[in-house]
Amino acid sequence: MKIEKLSFDKKKNRLTFLWNDVEESYANTIRRIILEEVPTLAVEDVEIKENSSALYDEIIALRAGLCPIKTDLKTYELKEKCKCKGEGCARCELKLVLKGSKKGYVNATEAESSDPKCTFVYPMPIVKLLAKQKIEMQLTAVLNRGREHTKWSPGWAWYFGWPEFKVTSKSNLDALSKCGAIEIKGENIKIKDISKWNGAYEELCEKSNVEIVPNNTQLVFNLESWGQLSCDEILEKSSEILLEKLEELDKLL
Repeated sequence: MKIEKLSFDKKKNRLTFLWNDVEESYANTIRRIILEEVPTLAVEDVEIKENSSALYDEIIALRAGLCPIKTDLKTYELKEKCKCKGEGCARCELKLVLKGSKKGYVNATEAESSDPKCTFVYPMPIVKLLAKQKIEMQLTAVLNRGREHTKWSPGWAWYFGWPEFKVTSKSNLDALSKCGAIEIKGENIKIKDISKWNGAYEELCEKSNVEIVPNNTQLVFNLESWGQLSCDEILEKSSEILLEKLEELDKLL
């Protein structure tokens, strides 16, 4: 098994790497663990102390819950594993306070966090206030997993087999010459820039009578983080979780 980094888009927080000599089932296991098992912080409880805005309390609480929070996995613990036995402490809960009294948008990043390392990632608007309107609420974020709710998912992961091309006498290679992701030499077609490869190019190949044969032992794996954790942290944690599950299985056998 070999891994080759292909690209990292800092703006989109997206990592793409080539996974050689790997079974598709193994790559899918890592993908599922990323989506469902890697824990992050997200708002679970909201105490509205004052709300004179146009939005109901429930709508504001929902918006706050879906805003990603920077997560420190070394500091926080899942409630079921915490020493407080789920009662709530600084080890398994993060407290944030969000206030607003000025006309305009109140953004998530305006919230004051009890832990400076763990704050909202993006200035997502929570509510818009008119003149003389106010909002004040206390938010409690906890560590949990995407299998409980998608707000705890750290990002999105997907993969596909490296595209290989089969040219026949019916293929129209001239139509593919404008495709910036591939390189054509005679009747040989190769991927030039995998980061540009997308569904539109697949449709173009189909219209040009060029068959795409994905190599399922050479996978292009994409990981896009929502911002709570870096791509490296997500992959490292997913690997740790897989090893823990295998060790648990070994004990049960």
